Amino acid sequence: MLKKIALACALLLSPLSYAASLQISIEIPQLNVTEYHAPYTAVWLESTAESDKKVTKTLAVWYADKKREGGGEKWLKDLRQWWRRDGRTLNFPVDGVSGATKLSGIHQLSFSQGVAPLGDLPKGNYLLFVEIAREGGGREVVKVPFAWPVEKITSLRETGTVEVGAVKLDLNP
Repeated sequence: MLKKIALACALLLSPLSYAASLQISIEIPQLNVTEYHAPYTAVWLESTAESDKKVTKTLAVWYADKKREGGGEKWLKDLRQWWRRDGRTLNFPVDGVSGATKLSGIHQLSFSQGVAPLGDLPKGNYLLFVEIAREGGGREVVKVPFAWPVEKITSLRETGTVEVGAVKLDLNP
């Protein structure tokens, strides 16, 4: 009886371990400036479909806590492209999406098909967007095009010029 229960559990859980996934690596460069502020960052997916059923999924938003001077949600509008596409429709904080600003370095994100915030991403062509805006600095958007789902492990990379370093997207079937 115990073996049957263990087998049933293994069968139920096995598809989860083989779910398609996205791994995103975002480099926030070290800038040589007098007064450095950690940037606000938005990471989202957008379908390139021309139909009314365009998919937009916010995966991560990093911003300063309201308790910090000058922090809070009011500055999210500086992430202009993301704000127009999805940001203004969200109520913050968003569980599993919102987080604190990140200092310079390489930051990793991982998402699995069927699990929020990625959810069930329909088949199609997409753009991964990484938008960074910094107080006393600039604003930059990097886009990485990809097709979903993938049949084999795929690695894609784009690089920004100032505010965004390398953005690497690893896709797993």
